[in-house]
Amino acid sequence: MPFIPHTDAEVAAMLATIGAPDLAALFDDIPADLPAADLTDLPPAVSEMEITRLMQRRARTDGQALCFTGAGAYDHHIPAAVWQLVERGEFYTAYTPYQAEASQGTLQVLYEFQSMMTALTALDASNASLYDGASALAEAILMAVRAQRQRHAPRILLPRSVHPLYRRVVQSIVNYQNIELVEVPFDPQTGQLTIAQLEAAAAGQPFAALVLPQPNFFGVIEEVSALTDWAHAQQAFVVGLVNPVALALLSPPGEWGQRGADIACGEGQPLGIPLASGGPYLGFLCCKQALVRQMPGRIVGKTLDRDGQIGYTLTLQAREQHIRRAKATSNICTNQGLLVTAATIHLALLGAEGLARVAQHCHANVQQLTQLLTAIPGVTRRFNAPVFHEQVLQLPLPAAAVLRSLAAHQLLGGYDLSDDYPELGAAVLICTTEQQTADDLTHFHNKLARVIAAQTQPGCGLKPN
Repeated sequence: MPFIPHTDAEVAAMLATIGAPDLAALFDDIPADLPAADLTDLPPAVSEMEITRLMQRRARTDGQALCFTGAGAYDHHIPAAVWQLVERGEFYTAYTPYQAEASQGTLQVLYEFQSMMTALTALDASNASLYDGASALAEAILMAVRAQRQRHAPRILLPRSVHPLYRRVVQSIVNYQNIELVEVPFDPQTGQLTIAQLEAAAAGQPFAALVLPQPNFFGVIEEVSALTDWAHAQQAFVVGLVNPVALALLSPPGEWGQRGADIACGEGQPLGIPLASGGPYLGFLCCKQALVRQMPGRIVGKTLDRDGQIGYTLTLQAREQHIRRAKATSNICTNQGLLVTAATIHLALLGAEGLARVAQHCHANVQQLTQLLTAIPGVTRRFNAPVFHEQVLQLPLPAAAVLRSLAAHQLLGGYDLSDDYPELGAAVLICTTEQQTADDLTHFHNKLARVIAAQTQPGCGLKPN
């Protein structure tokens, strides 16, 4: 059903203008015996999320799988109003405000997005925006290196616990710019970074920045304040790679340690963007005021015109369209305006309290699911540190075989870590969001228990690890 934005007062005003007493009067030419009678046998009203789940459950009879896979793209609930508004022609067909003075509505949306992201990250400035979280991380690294040029330290400490696809994208973008990416291992017991590992990776040489994921790819929560202070003591910047939903509960990057992170970036897909087979998504990028001139992408400012009316304008726009060529801050960034609009509406609908409740549900679900699954013989937690809505589990069988069997039962049981992290053995990364119910969690437990029991039977052809 389309989202109807009109209030009762607005409807009454429109009816008064055309001289109609009520809505029924607009249809008085329809014979009285044709309209349906009142519906008296309807069940009690349910919430939008519950009715969405009902329709999805019915759609799954045609083969839609129950999703417990995250790994950077998350199956969150998206209120119907988000995309009903985004698909309005004023937003849907607009690309970018080249004539800023004629694009006040678009600029205001971008400004509101920037304001929300700075509030969420506790930093001074935000852009709007980049292609995705991976390219946003690459741009953040380039920012840090440019800002540290006087130190001649084009080295970046990049933890192995950063999303493997993000690390590949970063490598592709900075590979030919004489920037060295130094891989930092994670603690095999906790999955976290330690200062000892950072010191060993730095090897006494200067570096421009430390990338700090929060939570990291494994869902593990890092001790970001201590790590931030360590990096600043080395005269380096800190780039926080963050999940925006997690920031509703965790300390924002701008409050890490004594001085806060210098740059924050991440993937905005959890904010009202459907999975959509991998895109399009949006990357967000925020920073301290001192670094704002190094920030690529659109930056919208709020001002007053000569009549004292609020107006919005593009500011600090030194980009490839403006004949900067090699001097441009970036040659790949763009304004993902449609996705920014969706994220802005999504955040406005949820508000701070709503986003926090989403995060709390995500966290509670993964705790409950972990408890259920680790009750299965041979299934254990891989790391013993706190996590946020993702968890690495060790399986008693090869992960690929287990996940194939679960998929045959219409259940996406997680992300196989064996290719990217062979040292973890038969490990999967599972994920929950606010979408899963207690029945869903129990269903996952029952299916996984059956699959493991069946595949460990004599003669099945699979050997336990």
